[in-house]
Amino acid sequence: MLIRQRSAHHVTENEVTPQEMYLNRRSFIAGAVAAGLLPASPAFAAKDAAEKKRLEAVPWPRSTDEIQTPYEQATSYNNYYEFGTDKRDPAKNAGSLITEPWSVNITGAVAKPGRYWVEDLISPQTLEERIYRLRCVEAWSMVIPWVGFPLSKLMAMVEPTSKAKYVAFKTLYDRSQMPGTRFRVLDWPYREGLRMDEAANPLTLMAVGMYGEELPNQNGAPLRLVVPWKYGFKSIKSIVEIAFVEEQPKTSWNMSAPQEYGFYSNVNPAVSHPRWSQASERRLDGRGFFASLKRIETLPFNGYADDVASMYSGMDLSAFY
Repeated sequence: MLIRQRSAHHVTENEVTPQEMYLNRRSFIAGAVAAGLLPASPAFAAKDAAEKKRLEAVPWPRSTDEIQTPYEQATSYNNYYEFGTDKRDPAKNAGSLITEPWSVNITGAVAKPGRYWVEDLISPQTLEERIYRLRCVEAWSMVIPWVGFPLSKLMAMVEPTSKAKYVAFKTLYDRSQMPGTRFRVLDWPYREGLRMDEAANPLTLMAVGMYGEELPNQNGAPLRLVVPWKYGFKSIKSIVEIAFVEEQPKTSWNMSAPQEYGFYSNVNPAVSHPRWSQASERRLDGRGFFASLKRIETLPFNGYADDVASMYSGMDLSAFY
Protein backbone atom coordinates (compact mmCIF):
# COMPACT_ATOMS: atom_id res chain seq x y z
CA MET A 1 0.00 0.00 0.00
CA LEU A 2 1.39 3.36 -1.01
CA ILE A 3 0.09 5.39 1.90
CA ARG A 4 1.91 6.17 5.11
CA GLN A 5 -0.10 6.33 8.31
CA ARG A 6 0.77 9.03 10.87
CA SER A 7 0.19 8.82 14.58
CA ALA A 8 -0.53 12.55 15.03
CA HIS A 9 -3.65 14.10 13.54
CA HIS A 10 -1.91 17.32 12.55
CA VAL A 11 1.46 19.02 12.30
CA THR A 12 2.65 22.33 13.66
CA GLU A 13 3.51 25.41 11.62
CA ASN A 14 7.28 24.87 11.86
CA GLU A 15 7.34 21.17 10.98
CA VAL A 16 8.88 20.27 7.64
CA THR A 17 8.24 16.84 6.15
CA PRO A 18 11.28 15.16 4.57
CA GLN A 19 10.73 13.90 1.04
CA GLU A 20 10.70 10.26 2.12
CA MET A 21 7.89 11.02 4.60
CA TYR A 22 5.27 12.39 2.26
CA LEU A 23 3.31 10.59 -0.39
CA ASN A 24 3.57 11.09 -4.12
CA ARG A 25 -0.09 11.52 -5.03
CA ARG A 26 0.31 10.35 -8.60
CA SER A 27 1.81 7.08 -7.39
CA PHE A 28 -0.93 6.77 -4.78
CA ILE A 29 -3.75 7.23 -7.27
CA ALA A 30 -2.12 4.90 -9.79
CA GLY A 31 -1.50 2.39 -7.01
CA ALA A 32 -5.10 2.66 -5.87
CA VAL A 33 -6.24 1.82 -9.38
CA ALA A 34 -3.89 -1.15 -9.54
CA ALA A 35 -5.03 -2.38 -6.13
CA GLY A 36 -8.68 -2.19 -7.09
CA LEU A 37 -9.46 0.72 -4.74
CA LEU A 38 -10.31 2.75 -7.84
CA PRO A 39 -11.56 1.52 -11.18
CA ALA A 40 -9.16 2.07 -14.06
CA SER A 41 -9.90 5.32 -15.92
CA PRO A 42 -9.40 6.35 -19.56
CA ALA A 43 -5.84 7.29 -18.61
CA PHE A 44 -5.11 3.64 -17.78
CA ALA A 45 -7.51 1.61 -19.97
CA ALA A 46 -8.81 1.56 -23.53
CA LYS A 47 -12.33 2.75 -24.23
CA ASP A 48 -13.76 -0.67 -24.98
CA ALA A 49 -16.53 -2.90 -23.63
CA ALA A 50 -14.70 -3.31 -20.33
CA GLU A 51 -14.52 0.47 -20.00
CA LYS A 52 -18.27 0.76 -20.56
CA LYS A 53 -18.89 -1.86 -17.90
CA ARG A 54 -16.59 0.04 -15.52
CA LEU A 55 -18.54 3.26 -15.98
CA GLU A 56 -21.81 1.47 -15.31
CA ALA A 57 -20.38 0.21 -12.02
CA VAL A 58 -19.48 3.64 -10.59
CA PRO A 59 -20.92 3.59 -7.04
CA TRP A 60 -23.25 5.97 -5.20
CA PRO A 61 -23.61 8.93 -5.34
CA ARG A 62 -25.18 8.37 -8.73
CA SER A 63 -23.15 9.39 -11.72
CA THR A 64 -24.02 10.19 -15.32
CA ASP A 65 -23.87 8.27 -18.57
CA GLU A 66 -23.31 11.47 -20.58
CA ILE A 67 -20.35 11.79 -22.93
CA GLN A 68 -17.25 12.71 -20.96
CA THR A 69 -15.27 15.81 -21.80
CA PRO A 70 -11.89 14.71 -23.22
CA TYR A 71 -8.98 15.06 -20.81
CA GLU A 72 -7.18 17.42 -23.16
CA GLN A 73 -10.14 19.81 -23.28
CA ALA A 74 -10.85 19.64 -19.53
CA THR A 75 -7.24 20.51 -18.72
CA SER A 76 -6.72 23.26 -21.30
CA TYR A 77 -9.95 25.29 -21.19
CA ASN A 78 -10.82 26.40 -17.69
CA ASN A 79 -10.96 29.32 -15.27
CA TYR A 80 -8.22 29.85 -12.69
CA TYR A 81 -7.69 33.60 -12.50
CA GLU A 82 -4.62 33.27 -10.32
CA PHE A 83 -2.88 32.19 -13.54
CA GLY A 84 -4.64 34.51 -15.97
CA THR A 85 -8.11 35.52 -17.09
CA ASP A 86 -8.10 33.79 -20.48
CA LYS A 87 -9.33 30.19 -20.33
CA ARG A 88 -6.10 29.04 -21.98
CA ASP A 89 -3.90 30.83 -19.45
CA PRO A 90 -4.04 28.30 -16.58
CA ALA A 91 -2.66 25.47 -18.71
CA LYS A 92 0.13 27.76 -19.94
CA ASN A 93 1.05 29.37 -16.62
CA ALA A 94 0.24 26.96 -13.79
CA GLY A 95 3.47 25.02 -14.11
CA SER A 96 4.96 27.46 -11.60
CA LEU A 97 2.72 26.13 -8.80
CA ILE A 98 4.57 24.00 -6.23
CA THR A 99 2.20 21.37 -4.86
CA GLU A 100 4.46 19.13 -2.76
CA PRO A 101 4.61 19.32 0.18
CA TRP A 102 1.15 20.82 0.76
CA SER A 103 -0.78 21.39 3.96
CA VAL A 104 -4.24 22.65 4.84
CA ASN A 105 -4.85 24.72 7.96
CA ILE A 106 -8.17 23.72 9.56
CA THR A 107 -9.53 26.15 12.13
CA GLY A 108 -12.67 27.35 13.86
CA ALA A 109 -15.40 25.40 15.60
CA VAL A 110 -13.84 21.94 15.45
CA ALA A 111 -12.55 19.57 18.11
CA LYS A 112 -9.34 18.83 16.16
CA PRO A 113 -8.01 22.00 14.55
CA GLY A 114 -4.53 22.02 13.10
CA ARG A 115 -2.38 21.97 10.00
CA TYR A 116 -2.90 18.72 8.09
CA TRP A 117 -0.74 17.40 5.29
CA VAL A 118 -2.95 16.72 2.29
CA GLU A 119 -1.84 13.08 2.37
CA ASP A 120 -3.25 12.75 5.88
CA LEU A 121 -6.68 13.66 4.52
CA ILE A 122 -6.64 10.90 1.90
CA SER A 123 -7.93 7.52 3.00
CA PRO A 124 -7.67 4.47 0.72
CA GLN A 125 -11.01 3.38 2.15
CA THR A 126 -12.83 6.51 0.98
CA LEU A 127 -10.97 7.46 -2.20
CA GLU A 128 -13.25 6.88 -5.18
CA GLU A 129 -14.13 8.05 -8.65
CA ARG A 130 -17.29 10.01 -9.43
CA ILE A 131 -18.36 11.32 -12.80
CA TYR A 132 -20.00 14.72 -12.40
CA ARG A 133 -21.01 17.49 -14.72
CA LEU A 134 -19.63 20.90 -13.72
CA ARG A 135 -21.26 24.03 -15.16
CA CYS A 136 -19.83 27.51 -15.47
CA VAL A 137 -21.86 30.71 -15.47
CA GLU A 138 -20.63 31.49 -18.98
CA ALA A 139 -23.12 28.78 -20.06
CA TRP A 140 -20.70 25.95 -20.83
CA SER A 141 -20.29 22.69 -18.99
CA MET A 142 -18.06 19.63 -18.79
CA VAL A 143 -18.51 16.03 -17.65
CA ILE A 144 -15.44 14.97 -15.67
CA PRO A 145 -14.50 11.80 -13.75
CA TRP A 146 -13.09 13.13 -10.48
CA VAL A 147 -11.01 11.15 -8.01
CA GLY A 148 -11.46 12.17 -4.39
CA PHE A 149 -13.25 11.66 -1.11
CA PRO A 150 -16.44 13.11 0.37
CA LEU A 151 -15.96 16.36 2.28
CA SER A 152 -18.07 14.72 4.99
CA LYS A 153 -15.15 12.35 5.68
CA LEU A 154 -12.86 15.30 6.39
CA MET A 155 -15.56 16.78 8.63
CA ALA A 156 -15.77 13.54 10.58
CA MET A 157 -12.00 13.62 11.04
CA VAL A 158 -11.88 17.13 12.55
CA GLU A 159 -15.22 16.91 14.41
CA PRO A 160 -17.09 20.22 13.96
CA THR A 161 -18.90 21.51 17.04
CA SER A 162 -22.50 22.69 17.23
CA LYS A 163 -21.28 26.27 16.67
CA ALA A 164 -20.22 25.49 13.10
CA LYS A 165 -22.88 26.73 10.67
CA TYR A 166 -20.72 27.25 7.57
CA VAL A 167 -17.45 26.03 6.05
CA ALA A 168 -15.13 28.69 4.61
CA PHE A 169 -12.31 27.92 2.16
CA LYS A 170 -9.27 29.85 0.92
CA THR A 171 -6.99 29.27 -2.05
CA LEU A 172 -3.23 29.72 -1.93
CA TYR A 173 -2.18 33.33 -2.54
CA ASP A 174 1.44 33.57 -3.70
CA ARG A 175 2.39 36.18 -6.28
CA SER A 176 5.71 34.44 -6.98
CA GLN A 177 3.88 31.29 -8.09
CA MET A 178 0.65 32.79 -9.39
CA PRO A 179 1.24 35.55 -11.97
CA GLY A 180 -2.43 36.44 -12.22
CA THR A 181 -2.54 37.61 -8.60
CA ARG A 182 -0.27 40.54 -9.52
CA PHE A 183 -3.41 42.14 -10.94
CA ARG A 184 -6.43 43.16 -8.84
CA VAL A 185 -8.90 41.09 -10.80
CA LEU A 186 -10.32 39.90 -7.48
CA ASP A 187 -9.66 40.59 -3.82
CA TRP A 188 -7.04 37.88 -3.23
CA PRO A 189 -6.90 35.27 -1.82
CA TYR A 190 -9.78 33.50 -3.50
CA ARG A 191 -12.49 32.58 -0.99
CA GLU A 192 -15.55 30.36 -1.03
CA GLY A 193 -18.03 28.88 1.43
CA LEU A 194 -20.81 26.39 1.98
CA ARG A 195 -23.52 25.85 4.52
CA MET A 196 -22.86 22.87 6.80
CA ASP A 197 -25.61 20.76 5.23
CA GLU A 198 -24.23 21.49 1.76
CA ALA A 199 -20.75 20.52 2.90
CA ALA A 200 -22.05 17.28 4.41
CA ASN A 201 -24.07 16.30 1.32
CA PRO A 202 -22.73 13.03 -0.19
CA LEU A 203 -22.25 14.71 -3.57
CA THR A 204 -19.75 17.25 -2.22
CA LEU A 205 -16.27 16.03 -3.08
CA MET A 206 -12.71 16.93 -2.12
CA ALA A 207 -10.93 16.08 -5.36
CA VAL A 208 -7.27 15.02 -5.56
CA GLY A 209 -7.36 13.71 -9.11
CA MET A 210 -9.27 13.45 -12.37
CA TYR A 211 -9.40 10.83 -15.11
CA GLY A 212 -7.53 8.44 -12.80
CA GLU A 213 -4.53 10.75 -12.55
CA GLU A 214 -3.24 13.35 -10.13
CA LEU A 215 -4.95 16.75 -10.46
CA PRO A 216 -3.10 18.99 -12.95
CA ASN A 217 -2.05 22.35 -11.51
CA GLN A 218 -4.45 24.23 -13.78
CA ASN A 219 -7.38 22.22 -12.41
CA GLY A 220 -6.67 22.98 -8.77
CA ALA A 221 -3.88 20.70 -7.57
CA PRO A 222 -3.38 19.25 -5.13
CA LEU A 223 -6.78 19.60 -3.43
CA ARG A 224 -9.96 21.24 -4.70
CA LEU A 225 -13.65 21.25 -3.95
CA VAL A 226 -16.25 19.87 -6.36
CA VAL A 227 -19.88 20.89 -5.75
CA PRO A 228 -21.67 19.63 -8.86
CA TRP A 229 -25.06 21.34 -8.38
CA LYS A 230 -23.49 24.80 -8.16
CA TYR A 231 -21.71 26.95 -10.73
CA GLY A 232 -18.06 26.10 -11.26
CA PHE A 233 -16.60 29.06 -9.38
CA LYS A 234 -17.93 27.57 -6.11
CA SER A 235 -15.56 24.60 -6.57
CA ILE A 236 -12.52 26.37 -5.12
CA LYS A 237 -9.05 25.21 -6.18
CA SER A 238 -5.68 24.65 -4.44
CA ILE A 239 -7.15 24.88 -0.94
CA VAL A 240 -4.86 25.94 1.92
CA GLU A 241 -7.40 26.96 4.60
CA ILE A 242 -10.68 25.49 5.81
CA ALA A 243 -12.53 27.21 8.65
CA PHE A 244 -15.72 26.09 10.40
CA VAL A 245 -17.52 29.30 11.31
CA GLU A 246 -20.77 30.62 12.80
CA GLU A 247 -21.42 33.44 10.29
CA GLN A 248 -21.88 33.21 6.53
CA PRO A 249 -18.38 33.73 5.09
CA LYS A 250 -17.47 36.24 2.43
CA THR A 251 -16.89 34.73 -1.00
CA SER A 252 -14.79 36.17 -3.79
CA TRP A 253 -17.28 36.60 -6.62
CA ASN A 254 -20.05 37.69 -4.29
CA MET A 255 -17.76 40.41 -2.94
CA SER A 256 -16.70 41.42 -6.45
CA ALA A 257 -20.17 41.57 -8.04
CA PRO A 258 -22.95 40.81 -5.55
CA GLN A 259 -25.66 41.70 -8.06
CA GLU A 260 -24.40 38.90 -10.32
CA TYR A 261 -23.05 36.20 -8.01
CA GLY A 262 -24.88 35.18 -4.86
CA PHE A 263 -23.53 33.14 -1.96
CA TYR A 264 -25.46 30.02 -2.94
CA SER A 265 -24.84 30.06 -6.71
CA ASN A 266 -27.00 27.02 -7.35
CA VAL A 267 -27.54 26.26 -11.02
CA ASN A 268 -30.98 27.74 -11.70
CA PRO A 269 -32.17 28.12 -15.31
CA ALA A 270 -35.14 30.20 -14.14
CA VAL A 271 -32.91 33.03 -12.88
CA SER A 272 -30.89 34.83 -15.55
CA HIS A 273 -27.47 36.29 -14.97
CA PRO A 274 -27.78 40.08 -15.45
CA ARG A 275 -25.81 39.80 -18.70
CA TRP A 276 -27.00 36.47 -20.15
CA SER A 277 -29.57 33.72 -19.86
CA GLN A 278 -28.88 30.62 -17.76
CA ALA A 279 -31.58 28.55 -19.50
CA SER A 280 -29.24 26.66 -21.84
CA GLU A 281 -25.59 25.61 -22.04
CA ARG A 282 -22.91 24.24 -24.36
CA ARG A 283 -21.56 20.83 -23.40
CA LEU A 284 -17.83 20.55 -24.12
CA ASP A 285 -17.52 16.91 -25.11
CA GLY A 286 -14.85 16.83 -27.79
CA ARG A 287 -17.23 16.18 -30.69
CA GLY A 288 -16.04 19.21 -32.60
CA PHE A 289 -16.63 22.93 -32.75
CA PHE A 290 -20.09 22.86 -34.33
CA ALA A 291 -21.33 20.08 -32.04
CA SER A 292 -20.19 22.11 -29.03
CA LEU A 293 -22.11 25.13 -30.31
CA LYS A 294 -25.36 23.21 -30.02
CA ARG A 295 -27.08 24.31 -26.83
CA ILE A 296 -28.90 21.99 -24.46
CA GLU A 297 -31.42 22.74 -21.75
CA THR A 298 -29.97 23.60 -18.35
CA LEU A 299 -31.47 21.50 -15.56
CA PRO A 300 -32.33 22.85 -12.09
CA PHE A 301 -29.47 22.20 -9.69
CA ASN A 302 -27.49 21.06 -12.73
CA GLY A 303 -29.49 17.82 -12.84
CA TYR A 304 -28.93 16.86 -9.19
CA ALA A 305 -32.26 18.14 -7.85
CA ASP A 306 -33.30 14.74 -6.49
CA ASP A 307 -30.23 14.78 -4.24
CA VAL A 308 -30.06 18.40 -3.11
CA ALA A 309 -33.31 20.34 -3.66
CA SER A 310 -34.65 19.45 -0.20
CA MET A 311 -31.88 21.55 1.40
CA TYR A 312 -33.47 24.69 -0.05
CA SER A 313 -37.10 23.92 0.69
CA GLY A 314 -39.02 27.11 1.45
CA MET A 315 -36.26 29.41 0.20
CA ASP A 316 -36.90 31.98 -2.51
CA LEU A 317 -34.21 30.89 -4.97
CA SER A 318 -34.46 34.14 -6.90
CA ALA A 319 -33.47 36.01 -3.74
CA PHE A 320 -31.02 33.42 -2.45
CA TYR A 321 -29.29 33.00 -5.79
